[in-house]
Amino acid sequence: MEETFLQKLQRVKIKDVGHIFLFLAALPISLIYRLFRKDLWLICDNENEARDNGYWLFRYICENHPDQDAVYAINRHSPDYHKVKELGKTVHYGSLRHWVLYLTAKKNISSQKGGKPNAAVCYVLEVKGILKNTRIFLQHGIIKDDMPWLHYENTKMKMFVTSTAGEQKFISETYGYPEGCVRQLGLCRFDRLHDFEVRPKQILLMPTWRSWIAAPTSASFAIEDVRNFTDTTYFRAWSEFLHSERLHHILRDNGLKMVFYPHRDMQSFLPYFKTDDETIITAKWPEYDVQELLKESAYLITDFSSIAMDFAYMGKRLSYYQFDYDDFRKGQYPEGYFSYENDGFGRVCYRLSDILDELEAAISDDFENPLQYKKRHDDFFDLFDSHNCERNYSAIKELK
Repeated sequence: MEETFLQKLQRVKIKDVGHIFLFLAALPISLIYRLFRKDLWLICDNENEARDNGYWLFRYICENHPDQDAVYAINRHSPDYHKVKELGKTVHYGSLRHWVLYLTAKKNISSQKGGKPNAAVCYVLEVKGILKNTRIFLQHGIIKDDMPWLHYENTKMKMFVTSTAGEQKFISETYGYPEGCVRQLGLCRFDRLHDFEVRPKQILLMPTWRSWIAAPTSASFAIEDVRNFTDTTYFRAWSEFLHSERLHHILRDNGLKMVFYPHRDMQSFLPYFKTDDETIITAKWPEYDVQELLKESAYLITDFSSIAMDFAYMGKRLSYYQFDYDDFRKGQYPEGYFSYENDGFGRVCYRLSDILDELEAAISDDFENPLQYKKRHDDFFDLFDSHNCERNYSAIKELK
């Protein structure tokens, strides 16, 4: 959903204005820092966690290239702070020192487009050409859709990591990056998906976010009335699913547990989905780790989430429940090169009865992945090994 400048302004907060002064204070200090830290790499994921591609790259560097000057930015109150601190150098996210290192760094590396001291201020500095720095986008997941906010005109990033030939071709042809900027290197976290142990009785339910609900602006009302979360299609559909007596019977009769873990940006709505059924576990961040849930679960139900790619990468069975397909395309991501019906790694369902039918079919097959989806896996994941961190590190090291 393209936003007007006025709608973007609606996302600006008071703390964003404060970061202008932090930037101005950090600027002269960074000029001195540059004299002593000429090859600094500043790495991050989301402010409050270290569980994505940035963390795995940082860990790889600390363990295999300790001479590389690398710092990981994370909130010191994050539950993941100490595990990063034990690996190497850290900086408190959004602090004055973070700004100094951001302006000093030879390379700024993140799995998030907004991975910087302050997204609003840095957007103006970077995209408007005020600050020319070298930024590497490690990616948060394999891109399937057209995401205008990641087009070159809105990022000016020097390197954009992709994982498959189809993804690289689509982004190279559609997103407007200069030749050579889009590299097929693989997601760093994929290195950890070649060794896993499945809990045969665990099913994972992991829907993605809805931007018009999670961070509403006036544009949200072009999709639906978002004033009351319980009136949204998202809530009604997933609540109906979670409270379905048929679902409860399926789980109980087969001795299964379902872990419900909504996207990080929808976690604040978790209390609305309360269910007392003992077969369903409501998973809260940060108590559960996404990658561990993906690795240990036997079957996945999602909607449009790119984590389906991680699950499919491991060759495991999944299905999609897309009850609001048209709204999602209108309000979040326009369709790209990937068709769920023709390219997806599981059955696409649009009604509650269909997704429950598919769940029963998967159970009767002991969650064995059908042949057609195994073939799609082999055709899609043309880069399939455990050297993703190594490739990313080498490409960043060579980047001028």
